[in-house]
Amino acid sequence: MTAGGSLANRWRAARPAVAGLHLDSAACSRQSLAVIEAAALHARNESEVGGYVAAEAAAPALDAGRLAFAALTGMPDAEVVFTTGSLNALDLLLGAWPADRRRVACLPGEYGPNLALLAAHGFDRQLLPTLEDGRVALDDAALALQADPPDLVNLTAVGSHSGVVQPLAMIAQLCRELGLPLVVDAAQALGQVDCAVGADVTYASSRKWIAGPRGVGALAVRRRLMEGLHPRLAAPEWLAGSFTVAEQLEFGEANVAARVGFSLALGEHLAYGPRAVRARLAELGGLSRRVLADVAGWVVVEEVDEPSAITTLAPVDGADPQAVRSWLLAERRILTTFVGVQRAPLELAGPRLRISPHVDTTADDLETFAEALIAATAATAG
Repeated sequence: MTAGGSLANRWRAARPAVAGLHLDSAACSRQSLAVIEAAALHARNESEVGGYVAAEAAAPALDAGRLAFAALTGMPDAEVVFTTGSLNALDLLLGAWPADRRRVACLPGEYGPNLALLAAHGFDRQLLPTLEDGRVALDDAALALQADPPDLVNLTAVGSHSGVVQPLAMIAQLCRELGLPLVVDAAQALGQVDCAVGADVTYASSRKWIAGPRGVGALAVRRRLMEGLHPRLAAPEWLAGSFTVAEQLEFGEANVAARVGFSLALGEHLAYGPRAVRARLAELGGLSRRVLADVAGWVVVEEVDEPSAITTLAPVDGADPQAVRSWLLAERRILTTFVGVQRAPLELAGPRLRISPHVDTTADDLETFAEALIAATAATAG
C-alpha cells in the first residue's frame, strides 16, 4: 500500500461514513469521531461539574492546542489566542492595532470580508503587484514596499477563490529584510501548505483543512508585537497588570468544547504528519485538474502542478456555477463550493465552482465528480 493510501485509509476510518461525496474541505472538513467525542465529553463535564470548573480541567488540553498551532505556524515564541474563526481573529488584531499606524499592503485577490474589516477599522489599503494568476510579483512587490513602506503586510496565503499558493516563505523573508510586520491569513492554507515561515502574526480557522469543529480558530502573535497592541475590550484600570494582552483579546464568552475539539484536531494533524498530508493534498489537486481538464463548459483555473488541493473551475459558454452546485448536491449528493465574486471583489470577474478534496478522496471519486459535472452542466443549461 502506498503512503498516500495508508494515510487515506487512516483518515477515512477515523470518521463517520460520509453521506455522499464530500469535495468541500476548503469550506468545512469532516471531523473525526475522536474530535466529536472530545467536544461532547467536555459539554457533558460542564453539565456535571459546572462550566467554569470544566474549563479549568480542560486547560492542559487547550494549552496543548496553543502549542500545536504555534508549531504549525513556525512561531514557537508566539502567544496564541483562541477566536471564533479567521475573520474574528483579524477583527481582534485590527481593533487592537495602534491607531496611528493603519496603512496595510495586501494583494488584489484579498478575501472580500477581510477588505471590509480593514475599511471598518480605518486602514488605508495599498495593493501589491501580481502576476496574471494572482500570485505576488516578488521583485515588483519588493520595490513597491521599499519605496512606500506600509505599517503591515496582510497576506492571504491561499485565497478563498483560487488554489494558487502564494510564495509565503519568500514574502516572509522580504518582510524581515524590510522590517515590515507580516500578518498571514492561513484560513485556507494551514494544513494544506507549509505555513511555518516565521511570520509576525498568523491566524486561521479550525474547520477547514485541520478538520476541527466550526466556530473556533486561533490567532498567533509574536510577543514583542503583542505587547504593542491595545485591545478594544481592555481590562479596566483597577485590573491593569492582572491580565496579559493575549488574555484581554480572549475576553468574552467562549465555546470551550469547540476549543477542546480544535486542540485535538491539531494534535491529530501532527500525528498524521503535516508533510505527508501536504503531499497527499497536492497530489489530489494535480489529479483533480487532470481529470477535469476536458470537461466541456469549464476551464480549470490553476496549473496542474499547483501545490494545493483546491481546484477552481471558471464557466465558459454560459454555465452557471451556482445552479450547478445546487444540482450536484440535490441530484448526486456531491458537495462543492459556489465561489461568488464577493470572495475576491478586486480580482474576480465572475463566479466559479470550487472543489477541495481531503486526503481520503480517491481517483474514482474524482471521476465520479467529472461525470456528474457534465450531467449538471447539461441539466442547468440556459
